[in-house]
Amino acid sequence: METIKSYTDLSQSKKLAEFLPLESADMRYLPSISEVPFIWSVKQMQESEAIPAWSFSALIDVLKYPSLTQDVENKWSITDWTGAYPKSEHGFDNPVDACYEMILKLHELKLL
Repeated sequence: METIKSYTDLSQSKKLAEFLPLESADMRYLPSISEVPFIWSVKQMQESEAIPAWSFSALIDVLKYPSLTQDVENKWSITDWTGAYPKSEHGFDNPVDACYEMILKLHELKLL
C-alpha cells in the first residue's frame, strides 16, 4: 500500500521557514528526536531548536483558495479559476508537493 504524504519533508520545511510566517506552520520537526514532525505550540517552538513543518491543511491555508486537481496519470497540480495563480507546469506525485511548489512559485513572483 502506498503511503500518502501529509506534511512537508525536512528540506521543504527549512525552505518554507525562510519566508513564511512561522505561526502558519502547524507542526514541528525536532531532528534530534524523530524524523517525523509532530504538533507543537508556537510557544514550545520558540523555546527549542524545532524546525517548523506544514501539514497539507496548513499549506492549503497559506494558498487561500486553490483548486487541487489530479489527472488521469494520478499527478497533482494547483489550478485556480480566478486566474490569480500561475499555471502548474507539471503534475506532482502528491498534493503536498504540488502545494509546496506553488507556494515557492508565488513567493518568487512576489504574489505571496
